Order: sequence, then C-alpha cells, then structure tokens
Amino acid sequence: MFEWRLSYCENEKCKKLDIRTAEDILRLGLPVIEANVPGNFELDMMKAGLLPDLYYSDNTMKAEELEAMHVFYFTEFEVSDTESVIRFDGIDTVAQIYVNGKFVCSHDNMFTGFEIAPELNVGRNELLVHIKPAMIEARRYELAPAYSSMRYTFPSLVLRKAAHSFGWDIMPRIVSAGIWKPVTLEKIKPDKIKSVYAATVGTEEGGAHINFHICVQAEGDRITDYSVKIRGVCRDRGFYAEDVLLHTDSLVRVYAKDPYLWYPRPSGDPDLYDTVIELYRKDRLCDVYRFDFGIRTVRLEMKEADPEGEFCFYINGKKTFILGTNWVPLDAFHSRDEERLGRALELLDDIGCNAVRCWGGNVYASDAFYDFCDKKGILVWQDFAMGCGKYPNDERTAKALEEEAVYQIKRLRNHASLILWAGDNECDHAAAYGWNGFRSDPNENILTRNILPRAAAAWDYARPYIPSSPYISEKTYRKDLPLPEDHLWGPRDYFKGDYYKNAACNFASETGYHGFPSVRSLHCFLKEPEKLFDGNGVTTKEYLIHASTPEPDEKTVFGYRIRLAYNQVATLFDRVEPTLEDFVKQSQISQAEAKKYFIERFRTGKWKRTGIIWWNLIDGWPQVSDAVVDYYYRKKLAYGYIKTSQKPVCLMFAEPENGVYPLYGANEFSHAVSAAYTVRDAESSELLISGSAVIPAASTVKLGEAEFADQKRRFLLIEWESDGKKHINHYVTNIKGVDLRWYEKMMDKCGYRFKEE
Repeated sequence: MFEWRLSYCENEKCKKLDIRTAEDILRLGLPVIEANVPGNFELDMMKAGLLPDLYYSDNTMKAEELEAMHVFYFTEFEVSDTESVIRFDGIDTVAQIYVNGKFVCSHDNMFTGFEIAPELNVGRNELLVHIKPAMIEARRYELAPAYSSMRYTFPSLVLRKAAHSFGWDIMPRIVSAGIWKPVTLEKIKPDKIKSVYAATVGTEEGGAHINFHICVQAEGDRITDYSVKIRGVCRDRGFYAEDVLLHTDSLVRVYAKDPYLWYPRPSGDPDLYDTVIELYRKDRLCDVYRFDFGIRTVRLEMKEADPEGEFCFYINGKKTFILGTNWVPLDAFHSRDEERLGRALELLDDIGCNAVRCWGGNVYASDAFYDFCDKKGILVWQDFAMGCGKYPNDERTAKALEEEAVYQIKRLRNHASLILWAGDNECDHAAAYGWNGFRSDPNENILTRNILPRAAAAWDYARPYIPSSPYISEKTYRKDLPLPEDHLWGPRDYFKGDYYKNAACNFASETGYHGFPSVRSLHCFLKEPEKLFDGNGVTTKEYLIHASTPEPDEKTVFGYRIRLAYNQVATLFDRVEPTLEDFVKQSQISQAEAKKYFIERFRTGKWKRTGIIWWNLIDGWPQVSDAVVDYYYRKKLAYGYIKTSQKPVCLMFAEPENGVYPLYGANEFSHAVSAAYTVRDAESSELLISGSAVIPAASTVKLGEAEFADQKRRFLLIEWESDGKKHINHYVTNIKGVDLRWYEKMMDKCGYRFKEE
C-alpha cells in the first residue's frame, strides 16, 4: 500500500531544522533514497551503495558513525473514506509522526504497536515519520548511581529498545533505527471486538472450565442490543456459548465436555480448538475474532534450595521435563526477523526441543513464532525485555514498562504454548552479586516485584510469573542459598570440570559452550579467517569484532571470547591442530561433547533435575559463538549430537564413580517404551552390555553399567531399537587430552560426519 522513501541528517545539523513534510526535505537538499518498510535505514543505505556490508570483516564499526543520525521515512497514500486509522506495529525507537505536515503524536517504545486516527483528506495524504537517534535521545536522562549495566548498554536502561542493539557478547553494536514492523491503513469499525482472553481455569475428569473475557467497542446506546457467540471445534469435539452483553466488558464461562487437552511434545498431542467469537448488534454480524485455543493448565512449583530446591512445570497436572533452547535475536536488524523465522523454526522443530526461552535482551517474538509453537507443542518461556542491568525504579520507567507489559500480555496470552512470564534476564544477578561493585537486594526492585507481576496478574491470571531469570528470592538472598533455577556459565573451562559437575541447580535456563562455524562460513565474513592471532599472540581485529566486541581490543569486556574458544580446544585435545580446517573440527567436537554432556547430565538426573534450556540454536549475525547453527544456517557438529541427546527415548551414560559407568534409559513419552540395546567399544567392536528393558512413562531408569579397571580411553557406541526404529548414541571415557585423528576414526565407525552445507 505504501511506497516509502527515506532521508537522513546528522544531529548537529538536524537539531536546528523543522522537518514535517517531504517538501521540507527536498527544499533543504537532504539526501533521499528508496526505503523498505519493514526496514532499517542502514539496510537501505547498503542497498543504495552508501554503506558496505556491515556484516563483513570489520565493517560493522562503520555503524557507530551513524549513531547520531536522524532518519525520516515518508510516503503518500490516498483514501476515499477519511474514517481510517494508521496502524504502526513497531518503530525503532523514538519517533514523531506527521500527517499532511501536522504533528500527530510521539512514540518511544520499540516493543509496542499503536494506532493514530489523524485528520485525513479525501484523496492524497502524506505520512512522515521522524526517528531520532537513540544515542542522542538517551542523553536526556540522567541515571542515578544505583542504576547500571554492562559497559555498552547504559542507554538501554532509559530507552525501551532491544538491549543487544548497543553491543552484547552475541550481537554487534548496531544501534540502528527504522520502521521495523509493518504499517497498515485500516477502516474504523464502530462496533468491534477489542480483545479476548481465554483461560482454562480448571480441568476435571470429563470436562474443562474455560473463562472467556471479552471486551468490545460498541457505538450504540443500548448495550443489550449486542451479543456474542463463542464456538470451538477440535476434530470431533467442541464447545459453544452465547451471551447478551450488559457492558462492553463481559465474562462468559464455558464448559467443554470431554475435551482434547493441549500437551507439549512428546508427552501428548498439542490439540487446538479452532475458536471463533462473533459480535452481533441485534441480528447483524459486526465483527469476528478467530484464534486457535489449547485447553490446558500450567503450574510452576518453585522453592528455595533449603535444603532441597525445586523448579518444575506441571502441564495439566503432570510433571514436564524441559529440553529447550534460548531464542536470541534472529538478526541485528529486526526488520529481517520474519524472513529468517521460517528456517529457524524448522531447526527448532527438527532438533527435538519441547521448549524455548525468549531471552530478555531480544525483541518480543512475532505471532507466527507463537502460532508455530502452539501447533508443534513447544513450550515458551517469555522474558520481558530487560537484561543484565539495574534498571531505574522511577515513575517514567515504571509507566513505560507497564504499558509495554500490558500490550505484550494481551497480544500473547491466548497462546497455549506460553507457560511463563519472567521479569527479566539476569537483573537479579546484577543486583545480588554486585555487578557494579555494590551488592543490593533484588527484591527491592519495584519493576519486577510490583509493576510486572501486577500487570501479569491483572491481564493473564492463569499463567505463572517469576521476577527474574535466575530468580533470587528474599530467603535465597539473605541466606546465600544455591539457586533452584540458574544460568550455568562459570569459568567456561573444561566442560566436565568441577563447576559444571557440581552445579546444584534443579533447572538450567542457560548454559553453553563455544564452537567455531565452518570454514566455508568463516570465509563468508572474514578476509583472513586463518589468522586468529597476530604476531604478538593477540586476537586479530576481525575475530574480535565477530566474537562480538564493539571495541577491537582483547582487554575490553567481551574481548576474551576467541581466546576462550581456543583454550577450550587446548583443554580437550592433546594439541591444537595448526590448520584452520582441523582447528574448526576440534572446536566443533569440543562444543558438541560439551552440550551433549550438559543435556545428558540433566536427563540422567531426572527428576532431581527438571530441565535444561541450552544456549543457543542459531546466530543472529556471522560470528564465533555458542550457537549450534551459524548465521548462514550451516549446522555445527553439536546440532546432531543435541538432536540425539534430546530424543524422546534416549540411552546415555552418566559420569563414572570408582570406574563404574551407569547406563540410563530416558523416556519422555506418556506411555512405557520397550528398548533392546547393546553397548560396544567402537574401536574393538567388543560387546560390553546388552539387554532389553521396559522404560516407564516420563522417567529415567538405570539399565546397566560398564566397569573398566584401566584408564584407557574408549569410544562407547550405544545402540538401541524402540518402536521399530534403530538409534545410536556414544560416550567417550577419559575424554580430556584426546587425539583428533583417533576421534575422527571413531566417528567414522559410528557413521558420524562433519557436513559442509
């Protein structure tokens, strides 16, 4: 509908100008280029040849030169009916809106959409969006010393903008600006359904109780002229209700007889009811609201580790073991998120996750993401958009956050896949462990202890909320107790070292390990991929930038990451191989074995351990990282290892005690499974264990054990058959100090391959 152009101007010049129309831009002689909406202005500049590829080599640093840039998006449109609204789904970030040269409104939250209803002309109209530079706008707000963040992200404390934009250890510093979501022109409806909240408030044998909270906009004086009809159908079952309205807000209670319940995979089917709500004025149909609804309950049992902690999700009253990944930015330019979403979701489905955590330094995921998770039975943990800082507890921040929370809660609350709201990412950590050098009680944070829980309780009462991830309660803070839910990063040394081996948490919502992308991918974004370090042994500028540090200096906050990845290889292998091809293999083996160990440690510890959400599935830009799929969708070795370790039925070894290696069978199905299995030494083909067993539903049981008197390194090949399918897994004893060539030979014997996609 809209054909957009954009212009730009440095702050020093622009702050003296009054720009409200395209004519103003042309009169001032400002540059004009074609623009895409959804879009980011840097992408349009790249397309116009005004910027190089910001993802290649050290070009990303050129984005910093644009941080003081004002950006103007403008377009013309025609209407035959002036009773129209313009809908903005997302602007990044501080914007002023003009229609036909008249100021309409300001908006300063990247995470919320909004509508305007300006005075329009029949025929031609002009729309102009002036986006101010975020870095300049952030200077308007002085931060009290109690509020702080990581080195690069102080502006994120005062602007409602994705925190990673300012520089993170997984994303580049590209502060950017743009209309990153669609803009649409919509006809005003005098009578319409404004919002619906459907909540399963209880299930019982033979039925389920559902509350439908419906808010309508009604033009007529007599509210009793209006009525609603509610229908839901899933296969051969359904529910129906109708109600005459007595107010624009109403509660309709529905009983669904013998319903199909929504379950996460693989514990059941993610059954969804095609649900339609119709609004009538007398006999005239005014509006229709349609969505897929899953009948299910969710409960989170959580208590401090004093002495035994707990963090466990119950879906429809049943314990659910979580095998998931963290969902991080799909792209540094969020206008490209949707074009990358489809392939990323295919990977999420294929790798076998039954849960995903939407990380707080990101943007909120789109409706398409949640629709997919609903249909596939993938649980979603949603952080509110704050991360790794102590945010201002002032009235301005509280008001902005509450408006944002209500907007996102109302948008997402009808998705069956959504099981948790979390106040933020690691802000409790930042306070309790004194990231700014001063320890404080995170329970004094009014944003996560007052504003957000109040919003969640008011607008989505049937879903649990926790104040932070990890959450530090008053008791835990006061007694310095271990956390039942934690992020396991630690020294990031040997992945079977004391930190990981002895971690006490019941649930790990973050943990990861580095792995270099393929050689082919490295050549896509680096001029000299073979050169990790310069002649002085310092990480090269290219690698530092793609590690990701905004400053090409090893001594800065994120400058350690390439050295860390190198040291992880040196720790696992008997030597670091000299060629890039072999080094990449070593790095990917190191990552694959680490993530395999993390997942299997939690599965063999079920139900003392209740879930693991590893970091992370796919990169949002080209880099060396913990992701198991790189920016170009090329899978690292860890992808296949994780896919095996997350199979609903999986056989795996736990760590040995006194030379005895216990073999476990895990089953995530809601029914018992029979498995016939063998364990062989892959090198000698010697049969070590064989047998068959019935693994009960939703359980992990010990099947046998292998004992070795010597310290010889062995590559154990685990094979089993269940439900008519054959599967393999492996375990390497005494893995530290392994020889690459030997490991490759064992991979060949097991049928594993490095795949260059």
